[in-house]
Parts: sequence; structure tokens; C-alpha cells
Amino acid sequence: MDTDLRHLAQCSRGLEDVLAAELRRLGTDDVDPVPGGALFKADRAQACRVVLWVRSAARVLEPVTTGEILDFEDLYDLVARIRWEDLIGAERTFAVHASVSRAPITDHQFAALKVKDAVADRIRSRRGRRPNVDRKSPDVPLRLVVRGSRAHIFRDLAGSSLHRRGHRPIQVKSPLSEAVAAGLLQLAGWDQASPILDPMCGSGTFLFEAASMALDRAPGLHRRFAAERFPDADPEVWRELRQEARERARDSLPFPILGSDSHAGAVGIAQKVAEDAGMGDVVRFQVADAAVFEPPFVPQIVASNPPWGGRLSGGEDLSSSWRSLGTFLRRCPGAAAYILSGDPGLTRHLGLRSSRRWPIRIGRFDARWLQYELRSERDR
Repeated sequence: MDTDLRHLAQCSRGLEDVLAAELRRLGTDDVDPVPGGALFKADRAQACRVVLWVRSAARVLEPVTTGEILDFEDLYDLVARIRWEDLIGAERTFAVHASVSRAPITDHQFAALKVKDAVADRIRSRRGRRPNVDRKSPDVPLRLVVRGSRAHIFRDLAGSSLHRRGHRPIQVKSPLSEAVAAGLLQLAGWDQASPILDPMCGSGTFLFEAASMALDRAPGLHRRFAAERFPDADPEVWRELRQEARERARDSLPFPILGSDSHAGAVGIAQKVAEDAGMGDVVRFQVADAAVFEPPFVPQIVASNPPWGGRLSGGEDLSSSWRSLGTFLRRCPGAAAYILSGDPGLTRHLGLRSSRRWPIRIGRFDARWLQYELRSERDR
């Protein structure tokens, strides 16, 4: 493996600086934001710590090699020079995911096939048999990233996306993943010590991420990672990291985290997740429309992802939902509100003027993270 290469952590566009700051706090070196992520240097133990603790990243990729390529044969040759017999071996399964952009090779599926063949041929020549491919749950997931004429080969340390925290039995279908929610809360500058509320909480993604941050709970503590199955994995490193994470985790908070939603089904799911995650006494929920919701405290931070056209296929009056949210926000003098919007036409129904906005790319949607400074009637 080329030890001078840097790891790549991937995130949603717009959260690169947040991710870079996280990586620095986690003790990595030579951190630089890049479009859709951040590069950093780390030894194996540091990289494992990142996988366990990073909140805003979707993936953490370990560099294997990089090189200039002009065609598929160059790609095959680049990959075939690596000691895959040590990084995968013949006993474990693997799979290849390819991403190609502005490159002399344009077929990402054929590129992935070339990498697969180069890896399998190399291992067969050294170990006498080829490893099996498992596209659903490989022991060693590989990532090919080609930008221009430069090809990068990585091992994916997590395997499945890091937004899967391990505490949801059913992953709710929504563009707002846990990783994006955690990144947005950090982008808002929430101090992790102030009461926070979501009056249109849905399944509670913002609130669970806020609770996890304030409780100092490692987001990856309740799941397993591909890196633990690598031939060169160090089980002792993982044991020590998980033990440290368990010792750091808190059970309670001195301030409230509260959510409400008009959909009783969504609230029921959120309450069940809270109980299963051991947060039933930390995150509380109510069934109420935002327009009439009266929380038992004045929040200092409101964070919400109200419905917008990209999220729902119809059947709900979106403009009415946003007017209800605006009604609620005007009853929160002194608070700062952060609202995610993927439809500029809906924000006018709040009846408020944003003081700051950040562009965020969420899946295939261009969205805005909007800040509102909520003043009293007297100060308006």
C-alpha cells in the first residue's frame, strides 16, 4: 500500500468544512476539504477511530494506490501491481464500486469489472484460487474513483454507509440522512448544551443526532464495519476503541430535547427508536400540529426539516405545513431557527426573513439550510 496517500472521507456537498473540522478534532493530520469530502492522513488506529466517531461522513476510504491511466488496460495494470493477496486474500469476499468523472474511460461498470478482474487474477496467481465476489455484503469493499486521468483505489472501511447508526430497525426513506442531520447541526453551531426542539420532527432524525452528540455517544458504537473483517485488521484496536466509547457515553442531559409532529405514526416510530436506543428519557415526543404546539420550555435552538416537494409525492398541503411552522416560530422569541428547504417557493409561507443560508446538496436535490433569528414582536 502507498503509505504517503491520504484517506478520503465523503459527505454531502456543503458539509466539507464541517467534516474537515471533525477530522481534526479526531486527531488526524494534513486535513483538506475537497468537493464532496475531505482528505486526511491517519494510521490504522486513527482511521478506525474516525470510522467509529465521525458524524457527518457517509464513507471513510483507505487509500491503496493511485496512478495516471489513459485506458482500461492502464487501469488493469495499475490494480494488478498491488499485493491484494495481503489486503483481501483468497478466503474473503470482495466487490468493486466505481465512480468516473471527466475521464478518458467513461463506462464505470466496465471500469469496475476491470478492477475486479485485476484483483482476482493477482490473488489467483499468488494463492492458487480467486476470491468470490459478494455485491451485497463483501468482506472487503473496494472503491474506484477516477477523476480526469487520475485513478484512485480505496478500501471502504465502513462497508455500508456511515449514516446507518445501528439503532433504527427500519431505515426511514428520506433524503435527510443521519450524517446530513449531524452535519447541519454542526453547521448551525449548536453548542450541545442548549435546549433544542423540532416542531415537525417526523421520525426524529435531527433530535436523535442532537442527543447522540450531547451524550458523547460514538455514532458507530452499535454497528460493525467492513474494516473489522479485513485480513490485516487488529481486533485489539477495535476492542480498545469500543471500550473507550462505552466509558465516554452519558445516560442523561441537564436540558430538554423535544420533538412534535402532526403525524401520530411518525411520532410512534420515533418513540420506539428512542426507547430501543436508550434515549427514552432524553428525547421526548408529542403529537401536535406545529401551529398549536406549545412546548413546556422556550427553545434556544429550533432545527427542522419540514416537508418539501422533493420529499413527498403529494396528498399534503405543503404551503399549509410551512405556514403552521411560521406560526410556531413566531412564538419562540430569542431562539435561532434552522430550517432545511429544497423548494424556495415554500419558504415564503413562513412569513420570516432568513439571516443566513447555506447551499447543501442532498442526494439529487439542491437544498438550503436557512437561519432565522427570531425576535419578539416588540423588536420586529
